[in-house]
Amino acid sequence: MSHRDEPMTFDRRAFLGAGLATGAAALVGGEVKATTTAKGLVLEEATVDGLQAGMAAGRWTSADLVRRYQARIRALDQAGPRLHSVIELNPDALAIAKALDAERQAGQVRGPLHGIPVLIKDNIDTADRMKTTAGSLALADAPAPKEDAFVVKRLREAGAVLLGKTNLSEWANFRSTRSSSGWSGRGGQVRNPYALDRSPSGSSSGSGVAAAASLCAVAVGTETDGSVVSPSNANGLVGLKPTVGLVSRSGIIPISSTQDTAGPMARTVRDAAILLNALAAGDPKDAATGDLAARREKDYTQFLAAEGLRGARLLVVKNLLGVHAHVDAVIQPALALLKARGAVLVEVELKSAAYDDAEFEVLLYEFKAGLNAYLGGRGGAVKDLVGLMAFDEREKAREMPFFGQEIVAQAQAKGPLTEAAYLKALETCAQARKDILGLLEKHAAQAIVAPTGGPAWLIDHLNGDSSSLSFSSPAAVAGCPHITVPAGFASGLPVGLSFMGAPWQEGTLLKLAYAYEQASKARRPPRFAASCSVSR
Repeated sequence: MSHRDEPMTFDRRAFLGAGLATGAAALVGGEVKATTTAKGLVLEEATVDGLQAGMAAGRWTSADLVRRYQARIRALDQAGPRLHSVIELNPDALAIAKALDAERQAGQVRGPLHGIPVLIKDNIDTADRMKTTAGSLALADAPAPKEDAFVVKRLREAGAVLLGKTNLSEWANFRSTRSSSGWSGRGGQVRNPYALDRSPSGSSSGSGVAAAASLCAVAVGTETDGSVVSPSNANGLVGLKPTVGLVSRSGIIPISSTQDTAGPMARTVRDAAILLNALAAGDPKDAATGDLAARREKDYTQFLAAEGLRGARLLVVKNLLGVHAHVDAVIQPALALLKARGAVLVEVELKSAAYDDAEFEVLLYEFKAGLNAYLGGRGGAVKDLVGLMAFDEREKAREMPFFGQEIVAQAQAKGPLTEAAYLKALETCAQARKDILGLLEKHAAQAIVAPTGGPAWLIDHLNGDSSSLSFSSPAAVAGCPHITVPAGFASGLPVGLSFMGAPWQEGTLLKLAYAYEQASKARRPPRFAASCSVSR
């Protein structure tokens, strides 16, 4: 895919009229051909349970799902509005689906994800015919990873079909101080499906857009600070950043050993819980998961109760209210709904500015250590940050047409993880968890509530991102769980509501988010508008 933007000549009405958006036709070899199988299958907003029920009843197969999702990706991602959210389709997806269909025919169903097509972010290793590049051309010709990432092994064991990999902010948005979320040298610019000139946010941009546009059943993203919850906010999704240590990081291209995690991105809270069941497990190769057995729930769907807000004590971050009028217009009714459903709301202040400098210092040190180790073990021409920077300079026209690699250079200037500056910054960041736990304990509260972020900003390759509001840092720095759920729209652009809790309280957050989701029914599918009309 080219990184050059295409003129937006997409006619949404004509496209929807052609029937592709409902899965009633398939795009094969550039031609639209009517299908005769899988009658009644509608991919838009399809849930894992719904897709599973259709397979169980024999109305369609996993192979049907793969073909239909591939057609939808070709129609929406590579043609039509050109979302550029999928960086690569898995050439083995159909064969995997047929093998899983054979298992089903033999009476073996592995669980809720059996035969379900899933997209994963292109910083997650797969030992197959797909590439793992973090969006960088520097890894496009590198040897395939020697083994699957642990989360990929878990997905395969659960029976999921790896449909392909998603585009992302290159190197998970840890490259430039003036980056554009969703842009990578390999994949180009991801577009927000609610307004094509708006940012998808990042760094799990492709996973967010693909899930929002129903190009897959569910998607996997990764987060260091905001990279699951922010694109989920911008694309009207449920996004869950787990407690660091609930989901293994081995085989995921690293930024930070203290903050990195993978997490589910889905259109419903239930689908996010189902995907979390598959992802969460102890891994001998990731020490952070070492004592997980006593903390991981066996089934996160058990917490999903429509009355889950009744009696809950929730802390509202008042310093994030009154910041953005359009966000307030969505969040204030959301808070009123929480109260109407039985929650007790208490206003508090929670500011992350005290940790910002320390967090960035920690990330610079850990990025250098982690990525050098990954590149050294991966093989290929680029073996460390020095080699990466040299590659980008040689390929400047393709890799740096819009912004540079200032952050990579800053990371390269850092020393080992034994340096006093790193240890001091790490100690400062540890205070974030103490502050969050202190607030929750002081008020006997189950969670902290806030707007997840502002509506998506305009894509701007000249100036870079311009986010107006964010609630990602406290949970990211503290390693705490954080879930965002659709709350409404500002001039057609999604706005999410966040619930953040104490470590290992994913079940509680899922309960609260599910109860709010069922009461609000706020999510609407995207309609691929060329732009949004801003109204007062």
